This record gives sequence, structure tokens and C-alpha cells, in this order.
Amino acid sequence: MMEAVKTGDTISVIYTGRLKDGEVFDSNATGGAPLKFTVGAGQLIKGFDQAVLGMLPGDKKTVTIPPAEGYGEHQQEHIVSLPKANVPAEMNLELGMQVQLSSSTGHTLPAVVVEIGDDAVRLDANHPLAGKTLEFDIEIKETGLTPDPHQGCGCDTVQGCGEGCSGCD
Repeated sequence: MMEAVKTGDTISVIYTGRLKDGEVFDSNATGGAPLKFTVGAGQLIKGFDQAVLGMLPGDKKTVTIPPAEGYGEHQQEHIVSLPKANVPAEMNLELGMQVQLSSSTGHTLPAVVVEIGDDAVRLDANHPLAGKTLEFDIEIKETGLTPDPHQGCGCDTVQGCGEGCSGCD
């Protein structure tokens, strides 16, 4: 007998993600490979992880995920202003352009140009889906799968673990 999906199970799913207005923002339903992940491991948004609990292979459902269980609320403090003098001269900024911000520790963070002034540039570092209610069609393809050995560690799985990849062998 098949067991229902529970936290810690590695499964594969077919899904389509839409916004409230019906715009599809992501899908593997048309010719894409099923998405394989371990439920509850933090690889997907909380609402998606919770939605698959109790489902069986072949089960399908549509779920609505509020921002708090998705990509969080849009936060004003994630909109930053930088002096235009700090922008490299060869970079031709345009509204809506995605750029990479670097922290003092070397981490990069994607941001979108939302305003270009004479002296400053405003960038929005919120996730593009922050503040949005999401709707997913989900179909469980397989359960009882073996997790990938490098799943979630951030290393290059083609070349194996490299420098800075802790927790991998």
C-alpha cells in the first residue's frame, strides 16, 4: 500500500504556479522534468511543502498560498538608494533591469532598478514574488525517492563539492 507524503520524504511533482490574475510565473507541466525535492527540508516555500503533505502518487490539487507562506511580504526596507556615482560608468541602467548587489561579506543579492534620478538610483531587493498570493496546481508523480547527495548544499553537483561546501562528502 502506498504511504501518504510526510515531512522528510523525497518526492517528485509536476506543478504550475500562477498569480491571482492567472499569469503563470513557473511551470514544469509542459515537457519539463518533474521537480524532485525533500519535503520540509527548506528547498521550497513553506506553503508548497505543506500542500503536498498527505498526498499520494497520482493525487492532484490546487492550493492558494498567501505571501507569509510564500516569498514573504514586500518590505520597504529592501528598497535601497545608491549614489549614482557608485554605479560603474559603463553600466547603462534601465528601469526594470536586474542587477547584482554585493555585500561587504561578498554575498550577492539580486535587485531591480525601480528609479533612476540625477544623483541616485533606487533598487528593489525584494523577491519578485514577495507580497503576492500564489496559486499552484500540484500533481505527485513519485514518492519514496532517494535524496540527491548534494541536495541543498549549494555546491556544483557536476564537478562535486568544492571549497566552502560544508556537509558534503
